[in-house]
Amino acid sequence: MTSRPPVDPGRVVLEALRRFEPLGSRSRREFLATLAMGAAGAPFASSLLAQQSVTFPPQHSPKVMRPVNVHEIQAEAERNLTLPIYDYITGGAEDEYTLRANVEAFTRVWLRRRVMVDVSDIDTSLELLGQRLEFPILLDPTTKNGVIPNGDRVAAIGAHAANALYCMYTEPYIEELAQANQAPTWWAITLGHPTPGTTQAWARRSEELGAKALIITVDHQYTPNRDRNIRSGFGNYVAGGRRPGVTSGLTWDYLDWMASGSSLPRVVKGILTPEDAVAAADHGADAIVVSNHGGRALDGAMPTLIALPDVVDAIGGRLPVLMDGGVRRGGDVLKALALGATAVLIGRPYVWGLAAFGAVGVQRVVEMLSYEFRVAMGLAGMPNLDAIGRTLVRLPWEQ
Repeated sequence: MTSRPPVDPGRVVLEALRRFEPLGSRSRREFLATLAMGAAGAPFASSLLAQQSVTFPPQHSPKVMRPVNVHEIQAEAERNLTLPIYDYITGGAEDEYTLRANVEAFTRVWLRRRVMVDVSDIDTSLELLGQRLEFPILLDPTTKNGVIPNGDRVAAIGAHAANALYCMYTEPYIEELAQANQAPTWWAITLGHPTPGTTQAWARRSEELGAKALIITVDHQYTPNRDRNIRSGFGNYVAGGRRPGVTSGLTWDYLDWMASGSSLPRVVKGILTPEDAVAAADHGADAIVVSNHGGRALDGAMPTLIALPDVVDAIGGRLPVLMDGGVRRGGDVLKALALGATAVLIGRPYVWGLAAFGAVGVQRVVEMLSYEFRVAMGLAGMPNLDAIGRTLVRLPWEQ
């Protein structure tokens, strides 16, 4: 057994203090008060030296570092926004049953952690549709230009800084970001097109701009009542009106239209049933996303976490199954992966980060969730993603 080098408490304490420097004077004072607690000082210094492998997240400004979780970043966003814009980000369809159920589903699933497993090295990386990703947390497609000026572009810069895969509508700004070395790895998203020709043109242009996959969202055939937005006058929402979406006439033929314009992988987003999952695979999808549009489409649609296991069983490993909806903690990511998801997508959390702090807010949300996920893996006895399996969780109806 090798011996440790001699402890220099002064050096160790100085290094520890520097960790607190970017957090501002208040945090430094708190640190010094703790350190000054008499006899506690020396053991504290020694323990810091012993924990040489501690990993600290990147340090941003004190304001950005102050929120300790996504919920507090949401509160920061609410303070920055007008009520109509905040409700547009945060709200859902009609009575918001599905919106709430997406979040509540995670509270009904329990983890069966394992112990006495070497988790000194935790690997969250994965391969997905030909891309090597640092963690299984992707950024959902959302419209952000109404949140802050050039919101979609600013969020893309934040996604690049966080090294997160970004799903976005095909826009010319991505070319400018690529030239400035600020473009994230991205997938192109669409709600559909009316003809094979327009679909082919979109697919081809997306590939030319650097997209790594194409996503068709299939669960927004009509725009539902969004009561919050109707009350506030945000957008063109009208109570009791029938407002068809682009996808109201789409069929599975659309996947062939996509393939005729590009060889990129095709992802179908908006699957909730085993039947539709199998149909997507049979029609050539390369991946699917279990999604109910974040509770913004059919109110009363089942929560995605509850839908996930049946979809995974039906697919039987034929293609990757992703999911979104309700993810607010790193532990939620762990539960989703244990129920068979290859990765998760987040929407509202990073848009709250954008509204709170701009591009760095997007980065900070991803950092929070990815670090929480790593810690949850370690506490559950899961050293890598391959170790995560169905036996890690128990659903409420299981004995």
